[in-house]
Amino acid sequence: MCFKTLPVEFDERGRATLRGGIPNPYDVTVTKPDVGLTEEERTARIERLVARNGHIKDLNMDPVTRVAGALAVHVTADLQNGAYLDSHAVATLFRGYEVILMGRDPRDAIFVASRACGVCGGVHSHAAAYAIESAMGITPPPLGTVVRNMVEAAEMGYDNPLHLYLLAGPDYSESVVKTTNPELWTKAEGWKCPSADIHGFSTMAELMEALNPLTGKLYREGLEFTRLSREMVVLLAGKYPHPENVVPGGVSTTLTLQTLNEYHSRLGKIYDYARRMIAVWDDIPTFFYEADDRYQLTGYRPTSQIDPGYWDDPYAYDATYANCNDWGEKRWSTPGVVIDGELVTTRLTDINIGWEEFVEHSFYEESSTSRFPTDPLGNPLSPYHPWNKRTLPKPGAKNWKDKYTWACTPRWDRQVVEAGAYSRLLMTAKAQKMPESQFMSASGSGMRFVIPRGTTAESEVEWHVPEKWNAFERNRGRAYHYLFSQLVGLESLLQAYEMQRQGERRVAALDPQELEKAIPKDERISVGWWGAGRGWLTHHLVMDKGKITNYQICTPSTINASPRDPWDQPGPYEEAVMNTPILEKMSDPSDFTSIDMLRAIRSFDPCMPCTTHVHTGAGEVVREVNTCSCGGD
Repeated sequence: MCFKTLPVEFDERGRATLRGGIPNPYDVTVTKPDVGLTEEERTARIERLVARNGHIKDLNMDPVTRVAGALAVHVTADLQNGAYLDSHAVATLFRGYEVILMGRDPRDAIFVASRACGVCGGVHSHAAAYAIESAMGITPPPLGTVVRNMVEAAEMGYDNPLHLYLLAGPDYSESVVKTTNPELWTKAEGWKCPSADIHGFSTMAELMEALNPLTGKLYREGLEFTRLSREMVVLLAGKYPHPENVVPGGVSTTLTLQTLNEYHSRLGKIYDYARRMIAVWDDIPTFFYEADDRYQLTGYRPTSQIDPGYWDDPYAYDATYANCNDWGEKRWSTPGVVIDGELVTTRLTDINIGWEEFVEHSFYEESSTSRFPTDPLGNPLSPYHPWNKRTLPKPGAKNWKDKYTWACTPRWDRQVVEAGAYSRLLMTAKAQKMPESQFMSASGSGMRFVIPRGTTAESEVEWHVPEKWNAFERNRGRAYHYLFSQLVGLESLLQAYEMQRQGERRVAALDPQELEKAIPKDERISVGWWGAGRGWLTHHLVMDKGKITNYQICTPSTINASPRDPWDQPGPYEEAVMNTPILEKMSDPSDFTSIDMLRAIRSFDPCMPCTTHVHTGAGEVVREVNTCSCGGD
């Protein structure tokens, strides 16, 4: 593969070099997304429109509710023409977990980084463990990797219903639709659901009633199944959130046949629910598209996505950077980058060396040094790569032309990409490299799943790569991802049963005393490639003399909530909002709720506690505010 805008070239043997003759790394040309104008042009246009009419509404939605943590969105809306003219996503709080980790024992990262979020602490613990064991050269035994896969499948079993029914689901409920689009409610009362025989709701009106917050059947059922998956996590990890069993080189779980059976008994209850979930989120887009095809543009952005893969092959994963392309492509969920609908790489090294993080529009100072010119294999690294990132907090006044958020700006190949649970489906479908399974297969244009027999007969479903990525397809994709993750849990459980039958009991490579002695004293760099309920998750680690000297966390919401980059490209939230038509009905501009924008934003399942991390290589943290109003409305 070759990069499109990053100044990196490959020779005929596939060796990468940094292109010379570019004194300023910003002296490159990038393709801007199709959202119209530069920031200066957009501002001038808005000022002209405001001067001419009163239909332009400036709205600061602060906070955006029903997301995890603190997010604000500023929009300028043209109510007459039904268009969003401008959008800015704002991560409003500063948090300092990476600061806490400086100078500490690397093993502490597993427990400190987990506290980055109260929703998805387990994924941070595992990402930290991956980074540490890569730096220390520790390979987990196969059963340890299988247990990790089981825990993370269960964590996705909690995260996906939480989003679909407690956070995003109410946007499509009776209580909201009646208020913002009464004409849709009238249509919903007579619209027969194609999947009524599966989910049990004969009309869309009945389904929307079931999505009502607190009282709706689907809302309450979502709570019940998040509890079931939390129990599965606790069986293997000791507690939820913030597991206690994750260690460098595996897990500390005492695994018994009884534990596996209890996990199995809960997993078996999920498949009928997953079948109903998919049917619900297949019918909702069908109804909205049929009612008004402009809903296909709600939250739309080009199909440019990224994911490092998830759930390892227990016999391939060896924790080494040298072999990461091999074990990465053997993951149940394939790593990859898709740009404008085309898969451009599945190699973790390509994903890593193409990664940069910018701070032009973030409340940080720019780094002034570059320590690591190459990765451990000699591939060139940008000065803006996480291993070279020195993010210095610099609070200031909010200015849309300058700095306005605590989120930084991650880019791959200097292009805007988004991350999501659905990205795993996209990469795996297009790559067609997933392990052989009796329950899952990739077709190039979609993924087929066999749903095991529960109270209903065995059945098959297929997820198709959508023609347009929008709010509805993100939610639909997350419903299919729920099934995907639970089938990975089943495959991993079957592997665990077989290993137990063969007498395999080791779940960790080293005991605590051996682990203490294994901590290296020389400088090491590493990365933990993992995933979260919202997609991409990486922990980049630098350690020296046995202590952490740099730690950088990049989460899916950091990517999606990113502000403009140095080339004036909006982040995914911002771009999705500007592409969204305003379809709500109002007789008075003062009644404007911006529900279309909220559907677009919430479809990404924002998690802002994970997003706003800083590391101070120098300087002093003068203020720290911690929050996790996870799911608070």
